[in-house]
Amino acid sequence: MNTQPLIPLTTSSFKILPPLSLYIHIPWCVRKCPYCDFNSHEARSSFPEQEYVTALIRDLEMALPQIWGRKVYTIFFGGGTPSLLSGESVAEILRNVRMLLPLSLDAEITLEANPGTVEAARFAAYRDAGVNRLSMGIQSFNDSHLRSLGRIHSADEAKHAIDIARAHFDNFNLDLMYALPNQTLDEALSDVRTALSFAPTHLSCYHLTIEPNTLFYHQPPTVPDDDSSSEMQDAIEKELANHGYQHYETSAFALPNRRAKHNLNYWQFGDYLGIGAGAHSKISFHDKIVRQARYKQPQAYINQVEAGTPVQTETVIAQNELGFEFMMNALRLNEGFASSLFQERTNLPLHSLQRELALAEQRGLLTRDHLHIAPTLQGQRFLNDLLEIFLKS
Repeated sequence: MNTQPLIPLTTSSFKILPPLSLYIHIPWCVRKCPYCDFNSHEARSSFPEQEYVTALIRDLEMALPQIWGRKVYTIFFGGGTPSLLSGESVAEILRNVRMLLPLSLDAEITLEANPGTVEAARFAAYRDAGVNRLSMGIQSFNDSHLRSLGRIHSADEAKHAIDIARAHFDNFNLDLMYALPNQTLDEALSDVRTALSFAPTHLSCYHLTIEPNTLFYHQPPTVPDDDSSSEMQDAIEKELANHGYQHYETSAFALPNRRAKHNLNYWQFGDYLGIGAGAHSKISFHDKIVRQARYKQPQAYINQVEAGTPVQTETVIAQNELGFEFMMNALRLNEGFASSLFQERTNLPLHSLQRELALAEQRGLLTRDHLHIAPTLQGQRFLNDLLEIFLKS
């Protein structure tokens, strides 16, 4: 395992550790999408499900000393395609989580699902296992756009999958993407309106971005220009606002009291333990904040768990990087954050960023008073410019 010296942040200790979440990574999918840069691997015929579940549980057991006694408030099964797991596997994982960790009685437990892998009996089994929130990767209701994105489902299959989801979960998210190859404004709005017809409690609307190490990066498709994609973004935001959805984060929209608690913990610089192939963790100790990454290749991860060393890299966030790390998350929240949260989550005084905050305010990217800090509308639109101010050289 590659490590850096665990150097304390400051001479003082955290008064209260941040809330803790658990992330469980399922690295397999039916087919790798050309825009996807997540740690996902095609399950061409089958995958070692039981062996992997056993590794996840053992990974969690080995991580316990780092989070001993801390309550878990949210759980998220991400991927890949977690809905490839059987209901029995999800039940086994959650049963062990409950035995090993103090789990909040009202914990939000989310599982990501691909419409192309939906079965009613499987969804019922997830619900019975304790999953209480579903997140479905729809992306579009246009068959042409679905094909261009390499999705394995059709528009009709997506609608059928949502109907099944609604029958088993009263809290569910739909993922949509816009600025797709050759997409028009009307087509982008049609996707949103179709999604709204199912009354989801939460919508995630992502601008398609071309990431390195993806097929789209090496074979770029023709996508709408910046002006067209900005027009789509504005229209989508207005449409969702008209239907009562609160735009609370860069790409997230929720009905009142239905915000994604797990993601909110990320954005508020909370702690999370990540188990599974390639999973990342951020864990606060009394005098430092540690980031970890587990081995990415599924079989290598399984082997390393068996050897007792699933963590490939572990680093302490340097004190001069904490301001940027915090702001990179918290400034994604359109409503911003309480000024006191910075010291609570970083163990640093807010005045350590006085110069950066003043510059961001001067440029019209941020607004603040002694109680609250938030990005302006311009800061939301030019978030990278705002964050760059906090990036230490």
